[in-house]
Amino acid sequence: MSYVENLVRNYGDFALDIPQWEILDKGVTVLWGPSGAGKTSVFRILLGLEDCPGMRWTFQGEDLGKLKSPDRRLGVVFQTLDLFPHMTAEQNILFAARARKIEPQRARKHLEQLSSDLRMKAFLRRPASVLSGGEKQRVAIARALMGEPRLLLLDEPFSALDQELREDSRQLVAHLIDERKIPTLLVTHDPRDVEVLADKISIIKSGRIVEEKASLS
Repeated sequence: MSYVENLVRNYGDFALDIPQWEILDKGVTVLWGPSGAGKTSVFRILLGLEDCPGMRWTFQGEDLGKLKSPDRRLGVVFQTLDLFPHMTAEQNILFAARARKIEPQRARKHLEQLSSDLRMKAFLRRPASVLSGGEKQRVAIARALMGEPRLLLLDEPFSALDQELREDSRQLVAHLIDERKIPTLLVTHDPRDVEVLADKISIIKSGRIVEEKASLS
């Protein structure tokens, strides 16, 4: 399992207080709660984008909390997707391989598989700036997986899509996670995300995890 301990931080007008929390090392742990509950703060702390000096995050015997952000080897998809608009879809994805120093031949092989799984071959050579919302999302997911992360972190990854695309994307992500056996933390406020993807649900309110339960699906 992946154990987070002492995730505690005071922001003045808001405080996170999570003494202990378990993230599954198989399947999808969903951090679910309303806007303002602290989901994004938890996400940023786990990524190493915000300090939380007393936190321990033990994964496979290693404390990820002691590592710098790049060394945590986390794949991430932000709500804003954050693609480089001047780069093609392919260049955006391969950027992650270079950042993680993945050998070029291995990266190309991985790109071929991801482009097939995510149905991206038709737009790999297009600039990210002209891609549709659904296409951008698939590129962002491929980029997150290209770096061969030990965990995948998704922050409201479907929220910018229309209803039909959202449903298709949920099924696609569920398939990829299952196929690659990659532990995933999904941050969301959408009950449908929970219904389709969750293996475990952690409910957060006012900076505290108030309930944890297994998925009923």
